[in-house]
Amino acid sequence: MPGDTTLSAAGNAADWFIDRHIREGRGERLAFIDPWRRLSYRDLQRQSSSFAAALARAGMRREERIALVLRDTCAFPIAFWGALRAGVVPVPINTLLPSAQIGSLLADCRAALVVASPSLAPALTADPAAPRCIVAEEGSEGEDAAEGLARFLAGAPEAIAPPISVSPDETAFWLYSSGSTSAPKGTRHVHGSLRATYETYGRQVLGIAPDDLMFSAAKLFFAYGLGNAMTFPMAVGAAAVLLPGRPTPEAVFAVMRQHQPTIFGGVPTLYAAMLADPAIGSGAGSARLRRAISAGEPLPERIGREFARITGVDILDGIGSTEMLHIFISNRPEEIRLGTTGRAVPGYDLKIVDAEDREVAEGEPGELLVRGPSAAEGYWNQRARSRHTFMGEWTRTGDTYFRDAEGFYHYCGRADDMLKVGGIWVSPAEVEAALVAHEAVLEAAVVGHPDPEGLIKPRAFIVLKPGMTASPALLKALQELVKERAGPWKYPRWIEVLDELPKTATGKIQRFKLRALP
Repeated sequence: MPGDTTLSAAGNAADWFIDRHIREGRGERLAFIDPWRRLSYRDLQRQSSSFAAALARAGMRREERIALVLRDTCAFPIAFWGALRAGVVPVPINTLLPSAQIGSLLADCRAALVVASPSLAPALTADPAAPRCIVAEEGSEGEDAAEGLARFLAGAPEAIAPPISVSPDETAFWLYSSGSTSAPKGTRHVHGSLRATYETYGRQVLGIAPDDLMFSAAKLFFAYGLGNAMTFPMAVGAAAVLLPGRPTPEAVFAVMRQHQPTIFGGVPTLYAAMLADPAIGSGAGSARLRRAISAGEPLPERIGREFARITGVDILDGIGSTEMLHIFISNRPEEIRLGTTGRAVPGYDLKIVDAEDREVAEGEPGELLVRGPSAAEGYWNQRARSRHTFMGEWTRTGDTYFRDAEGFYHYCGRADDMLKVGGIWVSPAEVEAALVAHEAVLEAAVVGHPDPEGLIKPRAFIVLKPGMTASPALLKALQELVKERAGPWKYPRWIEVLDELPKTATGKIQRFKLRALP
């Protein structure tokens, strides 16, 4: 675990998450399913070992970076864990970014090699300066590639080599932040942090068990999805089903019906879209579904209540971050308080501070700080941001919260999103929650906007549900609803209807783009 500087194969996360299962007789258990193949834990050990050997043949050295521009298929865990076995640092890249932005991230992390899905590889290889690219076949697609993954792995020794000896505190992989408030930052995580997220959230809140089948709509390049679909099931010898394409409600329901997962991980935007789809029903299509979780953005109370009513399954809402690797505040199966983020996950400490980093009184809003075993060691090549975010044992979240008398944490927005209206603090999240409580509203985002006198007032942007039409009467009703639910001074002076809200590829609303609108 973190803090141990002893070098050993056991310090390598690949040993605990893969080889341990082989030693303890679980090698034939299913680990991953994608539309084209299935991997047992023994398959994963063999193929990740072959990948590690192939990296050595390719001249990759310890601590060099390899970029994974991969859709969610079995190729992802093979490459990710193969890199860890070899002491090479995998850097998952957001596959939904434009190719120019992907190129910028490849240059930033100085990737010496790229493994890419067939549909993404052509754009990456068009630049003569791009790193060598290995194409990970999907079904028959990509099989003819000169640098296909199957060819890359060919010739590996049959004997399984143990993972390279490392300290649990050695850098294992990077994740890029979503870029909801600034350019993505390369966030460096150590080997021990993967197990730490299981020992805290995965074991004590999610309660994942060996017979569970996990399905995460959140992708593996996303810290939330990496934990959901890889860390947590692999910790207990369970399995995950992978969806390569976009998680539309139609695609999600199809996976639910076909594979019957027991645990589902989504984000609030997807849950809202699923509820708006007539295909929603008991278990969201899976008769075995026992648990649903949410993170990425606060879950509106209405969505949580409706999902539980229709599907029979509660959503456990929580908050995590790229910097902390997974969820550190969450509702729990036996203790759900809709409209809140829940309580601290066991193993994490929290405090709420003012602008001078002094702890605030109960019920007062301030910036949330977190301390726990999964914190990143810093950002790549961004010293000032690292020093601001990582404060010794404490990590700044950039989120504004208050804690109520019962110890539940209430989200108020990003620290730079809070508004002062008439001398009183207004939480955009509170106004947004009131807006989406209306039956016509699918999504809402609130930012500050100057009125003719230059005073800041709430300005709302909404997306209506299919079949709903904007009208002066509806907008007036929404303003009155906010006055009733949040307070008369908090109502949005302007409400504008959009076809969609600007978001990052991980579903977070980009409020800075809304603030820039005239």
